[in-house]
Amino acid sequence: MTENEPDSMISTNLGNLDLNNLDFGSILSQAQALQSQFQQAQAELSEREITGSAGAGLIEAVVSGAGELKRLTIAAEACDPTDTETLADLIVAAVRDANTRATQVAQATMPQIPGF
Repeated sequence: MTENEPDSMISTNLGNLDLNNLDFGSILSQAQALQSQFQQAQAELSEREITGSAGAGLIEAVVSGAGELKRLTIAAEACDPTDTETLADLIVAAVRDANTRATQVAQATMPQIPGF
């Protein structure tokens, strides 16, 4: 608090708050609504499936919106018994691609908190 602020004022990163004019019931109600929105978004994300791929589609990874690996599809053409290292690299790339997409979906789905 600075010398110019009354005792009921506090300074935050969101600006100055006047403690005498806060409606704590409203704040609690808004927090509960936001929590409900987060829970609903998380439930929706866990049901969604997002696909990533690598090697021009030779490898496909499917993850949930929460990032859990659900399925992995490997085309026969990707399987060279003399070059398993490339296959492993393609699998890792496909899973990373799917997880990156899942993160983007999650960011677009989750409710935004004003001021953050």
